[in-house]
Amino acid sequence: MFVCTKRSIMLRTLFVIVCSFNVYTLFAQNKIVIPAYTAYAVPEEINESKFISQQSSVINWSNTNTQIEFYFFAKDTGNLVMNIKAASTIKPAAVNVLFNDAVVKTNISIATHLALSNNIVLHVSTFGFQKISLAATKIPKLIQLQSIELSGTIVNTIEYNKKQRRNAASVHLSYPINDSLKVLQFYNEVRVPKGADIPYSYYETCGFARGYFGIQVNSNKERRVIFSVWDAGAEAVTRTKVADTNRVKLLAKGIDVVAEDFGNEGTGGHSHWVYNWKADSVYKFLVNVIPDSATRTSIYTAYFFIPEKKMWKLIASFKAPKDGNYLNHLYSFNEDFIGKNGQLQRKAYFGNQWIQTKKGEWIELTESKFSTDATGKAGDRIDFGGGADNNVFYLWNGGFKTATAKQGDVFKRIANKQKPNVDITKNIDSAAQHAVDINTIEKAVANKKIDTTGSVNSIYYKILKEGTGEFVKVTDTLTVYYKGSLLSDGSVFDSTKENKPATFPLKRLIKGWQLGLTKCKVGGTIRLIIPSAMAYSIRSRSKDIPPNSILVFDIEVLEAKHEK
Repeated sequence: MFVCTKRSIMLRTLFVIVCSFNVYTLFAQNKIVIPAYTAYAVPEEINESKFISQQSSVINWSNTNTQIEFYFFAKDTGNLVMNIKAASTIKPAAVNVLFNDAVVKTNISIATHLALSNNIVLHVSTFGFQKISLAATKIPKLIQLQSIELSGTIVNTIEYNKKQRRNAASVHLSYPINDSLKVLQFYNEVRVPKGADIPYSYYETCGFARGYFGIQVNSNKERRVIFSVWDAGAEAVTRTKVADTNRVKLLAKGIDVVAEDFGNEGTGGHSHWVYNWKADSVYKFLVNVIPDSATRTSIYTAYFFIPEKKMWKLIASFKAPKDGNYLNHLYSFNEDFIGKNGQLQRKAYFGNQWIQTKKGEWIELTESKFSTDATGKAGDRIDFGGGADNNVFYLWNGGFKTATAKQGDVFKRIANKQKPNVDITKNIDSAAQHAVDINTIEKAVANKKIDTTGSVNSIYYKILKEGTGEFVKVTDTLTVYYKGSLLSDGSVFDSTKENKPATFPLKRLIKGWQLGLTKCKVGGTIRLIIPSAMAYSIRSRSKDIPPNSILVFDIEVLEAKHEK
């Protein structure tokens, strides 16, 4: 927790104030200068690049509806004298200075250069964060505002952000797990309270060593579900520079999901689905991995549960090179990813965290560890916190509130003791994906890429060899040779070995086999072209079968035993 002393600061304090936000404290000085590029425009400017110049610290202020807000932290009470370094064009501008409950009227003089003026007395009556608002009542054309200067007896106790970055510090929860566990799935839920669903917020819910999955507020008009996976290698900015052997590959995506590259924070494969999620609603997330140690690859697939439909949606599936690992380094975070409204508080509740191991066991995660990004660690921003509230964890950042957590704090929540009920076969895109698959198959037939005899319940088939026995029944136990491949690229994902046929009850197999094999006689060979809905749908079935895959099977029926 951030703690500040009330007593006078001595020289030795210079070495121990690690909780300040980039402390600007020179004990011999009697003033500090807070640059305008650290301030906030309220309401925010749409085109802020033309409003705030971070190079020259000048705000091109021309609208009386726009207030400029400065923030600082005071560790003592007393009086401050404020001067504004600014200039007005054409005629003097009238400005009100709002501090606590006081309003002081002042003018910004016409000048050809920026100049100090005003000598306004501000009374700091409480410890903690303080806000100074400048509200112009008359702007002849525009005001150029470079900074405010504070002086007085308590100025040496003041801390503020000197950095141009105005984002609130990102805050994280990591979920420790035993290194010996082979984790295949990570499940988590998030709820963003009303008022915290503000633009440029990312509430990341299911993070793991290779990627992240959560919800964003991208603007006042758009919200997204976002899932991304990092490339291998050291390139941090431009994905076109990443070697093909290091690039994440998109295997599948849901209907209306956008998939593209990302960069500037590492590079990788990005996907998002525009979805108008609501504050105070609980949203469920599931990340699945299929590791392959032999090829050193891992396939990461993300699913999102839509509460109003009570169905899951595939977001995307990515194949990551130079990996081969199970899920590890699990985490959640809050992020302010723009900074233009970094004075507002973001908050989210994360609850009901579970993992599923390779053995099929579900394990509840009831412990988390708190941390911040570099902005918080350096003390540039100290308004953040987190904790446990009964059976959920929470994180908050921004708002210039007193910190409620520090690096390394460990939180424990109450266990729910109810493992997730996940049935991703019930997915929202099944009908739309089925139409896509049928169109793909029909185009392949029209282009003579595949040959068919006919179809049954959307299963296309080709009799390769006519059998001499009875037609197969769904209730039969079959002995067969088979080979399975993907329609997309012809790659074989499974087959029986020579002289080693497989035997199994047909009714236990995928729907495509149950429907299609009834067109084959014992002793015959049939080719089945099966839409994904009749196969594995959005499930990430194996390292060789991506979600939404159209499957092709060549099956020779050797024997059929009727059910007794």
